[in-house]
Amino acid sequence: MPSISVVLPAYNEEESIPRTVANVVEALQDLCEDYEIVVVNDGSRDRTAQVTLALAQQYPQVRLVRHEVNKGYGAALYTGFISARKDLVFMTDGDAQFDVREIRLLLPLLEGADLAVGYRNPRRDPFHRLLYAWGWNLLINLLFGYTVRDVDCAFKLFRRGILNDFVVESRGATFSTEFLVRAKRTGHRIREAGVTHLPRQAGKPTGGRPDVVIRAFKELIRFRWRLFREPRRPVQYREGT
Repeated sequence: MPSISVVLPAYNEEESIPRTVANVVEALQDLCEDYEIVVVNDGSRDRTAQVTLALAQQYPQVRLVRHEVNKGYGAALYTGFISARKDLVFMTDGDAQFDVREIRLLLPLLEGADLAVGYRNPRRDPFHRLLYAWGWNLLINLLFGYTVRDVDCAFKLFRRGILNDFVVESRGATFSTEFLVRAKRTGHRIREAGVTHLPRQAGKPTGGRPDVVIRAFKELIRFRWRLFREPRRPVQYREGT
């Protein structure tokens, strides 16, 4: 069984992060002997950092990485990815909206693939967020072709080595889009599975804030322009091992 780094981006998640970390430990302790939990505190204004440090005393697998100021969701993921030390990287959010035990659904998909990506089935969010997500996924498919069914689903498992094959420049909500599009364009195989999505029990989502949405569209336009200017190399699909 390969070793696993679990990356948890967290912004103002002091209420949710203890439950998320406990769920990760429960899910992995019988599945993998060698794992770590990297909590990236993205400039939280609450006690997320202090709570995580207390969790690290209880669970030695927990490691806190800090952003002194809020840099954005993508920046938190990027910091977590480059801080990961294990063979596989698993990312989910710190808001406890996923059943981490379902990582078992993704692991078999890495046979013959480099990324295993979940899609929320169904998605347990308010109607307006479902509408935003539908429009966003439609736009992504129009601009880049089909990549995955649920591009922003925070339930992804991949081989850490793929991070050496491309660079993701987006640091906001467009990070997942650029990550998956670039992975596909560099020949990495992606497989998908439906995963359980749970209603948020604590904290507040930030994805629908006007500043976050505006930043996402700006990054998306810049990314599309960069791809347009980059030479398209023939794709040589790689077989996962």
